[in-house]
Amino acid sequence: MKYATYDIVFQEFPDEVTLAINLTECPCHCPGCHSAYLAESTGDVLTWERLSALIAQYEGGITCVALMGGDADPSAVAAMLRRVREAYPRLHTGWYSGREALPEGFTPEAFDYVKLGPWRAECGPLKERTTNQRLYRYHADGSRTDITHRFWR
Repeated sequence: MKYATYDIVFQEFPDEVTLAINLTECPCHCPGCHSAYLAESTGDVLTWERLSALIAQYEGGITCVALMGGDADPSAVAAMLRRVREAYPRLHTGWYSGREALPEGFTPEAFDYVKLGPWRAECGPLKERTTNQRLYRYHADGSRTDITHRFWR
């Protein structure tokens, strides 16, 4: 898994201050994607050591760690976020995926949040009631709640 950039964001997950890491090599190629550069094979490898250093840099100021993208290797996304949960149990975890659904056989135990759905310009972003994308909050029992409405005004 490679990443291009990261930032501290406040709007990707409700009530969270998130260290959001933008993964590259996205295979989705959604028409009109605002981050089309993330389809390229650029950036640095996201190792556990690098991610731990980023978390340490912002620890105390963040409540969530999210991987934005990663559709080229969802199992690596899950493995990395599982490690975050084990090493930093107070932090929530999230994944923004362009997939329609979780991959078959995939279990959400690594995630507190998952955004699913490709970008479709005619449907709009999560903040629009017409969006095709959905943000789910996963619970300890494996169930999920659609919390997309939290973006709507």
